Amino acid sequence: MEISASDVKRLREKTGAGMMECKNALVSTEGDFTKAEKLLKEKGLAAVEKRADRATNEGKIFIKVENNAAVLVELASETDFVARNPEFIILGGVIADKVLEKGYTEPNSELAGLVTDLATKIRENMSLKRIRVIKSGANEYLSSYIHGDGNIGVVVKLGADKAEALQKEEAKTFAFDLALHIAAFNPVALDKTKVDPAFLKEQEDIFRKQLEQDEKLQGKPANVLDNILKGKVSKYLADICLLDQGFVKDEKQTVAQALAEKSKQLGAAITVNDYVYFKVGQ
Repeated sequence: MEISASDVKRLREKTGAGMMECKNALVSTEGDFTKAEKLLKEKGLAAVEKRADRATNEGKIFIKVENNAAVLVELASETDFVARNPEFIILGGVIADKVLEKGYTEPNSELAGLVTDLATKIRENMSLKRIRVIKSGANEYLSSYIHGDGNIGVVVKLGADKAEALQKEEAKTFAFDLALHIAAFNPVALDKTKVDPAFLKEQEDIFRKQLEQDEKLQGKPANVLDNILKGKVSKYLADICLLDQGFVKDEKQTVAQALAEKSKQLGAAITVNDYVYFKVGQ
């Protein structure tokens, strides 16, 4: 039967398949557009399965903040070329919208289906690596920051003992600066009390072993070595804990000092209540 060029073009626009594949699908289904679309999708899905073992180390972080909730999405691809594809970028936004709309807290079959549909069309392995939702209360404010081409994304949650203080532009700018800081320095924890004890113990063991191997310290009394070890641990904690790090906007003061200064300016006790850091591939 005669297959019109317009039908082939329409099927190609709908599926993203090649011209000849679209024409062959229409011929095989005797011009039935719906069946041809299904046939191409089935073939495409099979192709996606063949590519499923390919590494997806590229991609983007997407963030959507709406009302009292923020969602972070890591959508992965095989190449950075596809990560810049407009359809890939649109998909990341659609997934973020659906997560907030339906209250999802982790990847599921519906979201995976959206990813598979685009992978079928673009013909590259993709995956929804992770999602994270962070919610705010009455006296809290959410701010976000996406770095560069979307390889890092941060959401920070500020708190205050006076809700009206968080509505001031100065507070919102400060929240954004904190998100930018977190993107730049990737703190392991908010403060010393939030560091995983097992993680800290591992670091202490590493430092102790370094001291034992340092020839300059051979024969030093145990109490001297203990003090050196405490100093190393203290410095390490200052490097990895958000509140102890030098603030990105003024490294002469720590984040904790910047918070205290901002609290005084706003006439309210401002705190960092939570934050989330996503980096592609981590």
